[in-house]
Amino acid sequence: MNDAAPAPAPAPRRRARVRAPELVGEGGWINTGGKDLTLAGLRGRVVVLDFWTFCCINCLHVLDELRELEEKHRDTVVIVGVHSPKFVHEAEHRAVVDAVERYGVEHPVLDDPELATWKQYAVRAWPTLVVIDPEGYVVAQHAGEGHAHAIERLVEELEAEHTAKGTLRRGDGPYVAPEPEPTVLRFPGRALALPGGNLLVSDTTRHQLVELAEDGETVVRRIGSGVRGLVDGPAGAAGFNEPQGLALLDADTVVVADTVNHALRTVDLATGAVGTLAGTGRQGWQGSAASGPAREIDLSSPWDVALFGGKVWIAMAGVHQLWTYDPATRTVEVAAGTTNEGLVDGPGPEAWFAQPSGLAATGDRLWLADSETSALRWVDLEGAVHTAVGTGLFDFGHRDGAAEQALFQHPLGVTALPDGSVAISDTYNNALRRYDPATGEVTTLATDLREPSDAVLVGDDIVVVESARHRLTRLRLPEEAVRVESVAHRTRRAATDVTPGAVRLDVIFQAPAGQKLDTRYGPSTRLLVSATPPDLLLSGEGAGTGLSRAVELNPTVPEGVLHVSAMAASCDDDPATEYPACHVHQQDWGVPVRLTEGGADRLPLVLAGMDD
Repeated sequence: MNDAAPAPAPAPRRRARVRAPELVGEGGWINTGGKDLTLAGLRGRVVVLDFWTFCCINCLHVLDELRELEEKHRDTVVIVGVHSPKFVHEAEHRAVVDAVERYGVEHPVLDDPELATWKQYAVRAWPTLVVIDPEGYVVAQHAGEGHAHAIERLVEELEAEHTAKGTLRRGDGPYVAPEPEPTVLRFPGRALALPGGNLLVSDTTRHQLVELAEDGETVVRRIGSGVRGLVDGPAGAAGFNEPQGLALLDADTVVVADTVNHALRTVDLATGAVGTLAGTGRQGWQGSAASGPAREIDLSSPWDVALFGGKVWIAMAGVHQLWTYDPATRTVEVAAGTTNEGLVDGPGPEAWFAQPSGLAATGDRLWLADSETSALRWVDLEGAVHTAVGTGLFDFGHRDGAAEQALFQHPLGVTALPDGSVAISDTYNNALRRYDPATGEVTTLATDLREPSDAVLVGDDIVVVESARHRLTRLRLPEEAVRVESVAHRTRRAATDVTPGAVRLDVIFQAPAGQKLDTRYGPSTRLLVSATPPDLLLSGEGAGTGLSRAVELNPTVPEGVLHVSAMAASCDDDPATEYPACHVHQQDWGVPVRLTEGGADRLPLVLAGMDD
């Protein structure tokens, strides 16, 4: 018998005490049954604010990361989405309501179209997570992906601490599920014309594929159980998770971009049986293996697929790259993109993309809808990347005319037309557009669509996937363009005033409790800095391993955007653990800055923790 007194429990870590600002947003509340929520009304619960916008693939990743935490701690934790728009379309309340259903968000969401709460919390990037303790104080902030494990550890600490203090309140949360709608399709993503004349549609929100008759309305069969999952097998038992892109691999087989499963799947058209072609079901990250046997490599949110040059090309939205799958060798590899987010042309390995989402192949070009840069781009037979329309991450709108000045708004789909031109599903403009490479002109084919995400040619008609109307819409290809009033926009975020000359850039990262930065296999952090325009940076650009950097800003450039990409890997800090669990935390910031005498000489960006 051991008579020694038990060791005292470790004291809770000291945390900064910052009172959380109230939640306000002109758009009001979603998923609350019509009730307005306040932080005072949530007192006694751990509140996690998720600042997101529905165009952002990283935000969608975080929604999926939080599902387990939400379920496991449902009686103590309230997750509140704060929707803060980047694009003008995302400021429309109806579009936010649609997005909440589309992506299966099962917690309250505050629609903040004017970014009022965003500004109160000094948020700089999507996604950002803020943790508020049961007494109403901010105790942590995390930007980017990969923080769910850290937040869970913090939640467990807070549960223990506030149970002991008597300040934790358990019970049901304020989430109220919306009434289901009895539509045939629910936020469909893509359509594919099958050899027999029918249409195959990815019924994204219901996690199924639906085969429709030639009329585009009559259901022939459903493929998939309708339950989220990565399950191979017969049509009725197979599982998908928000499937998107579709392409014919051969006359009998369809390849499916199974987006949230981070996998490529196959469907046997004769039997409806589903298999897995590539991916492990785990999300790939920057630094993950980028080539190898297809079933052994992690993918990251494949959004579309197309057969080009004998290979299946993959729009890998999650890491801003294009990949290929080789049917002959059953391998995958990166074809273009560095993982940096932006618009840079050139040889494939040097190009930058921003959430590539739609693909269409012709004999000599692979057309690409690059959604976050609102751009139409293409890849030639040598693998070089070119831009037809678009200028970068912060300019968008609806403007026809010469390609050099034309504007789209977050297009998701592109369709090759018989005359060599391409139709663009200009999603956030609710329009179908056309680009003619022979003339370099952009025109509008149709308006008054609702979030068109794809289109497919059927004879002389074009069938548009009206995702937010939950249907396919058949249009006759018009001979004349529709005239629309030109509009141009820039991002809604306010610029940060910084001093010309020397500025200290600090990325704040505090490893989660019980973890440390692990350097056994090399540097555990990475920082990449660039600017738009490039002349904004006189020094400090490029990649390095430290999370702080001195940069020099050009006083002759009055404003621009600093692009900062940071990554940190932390591992369990228990030396007795033979195989410590490790986690990657990463975020990309695009920080609008304005050079002003007397502006800040330090720019802090919180990856995880608090800036003291």
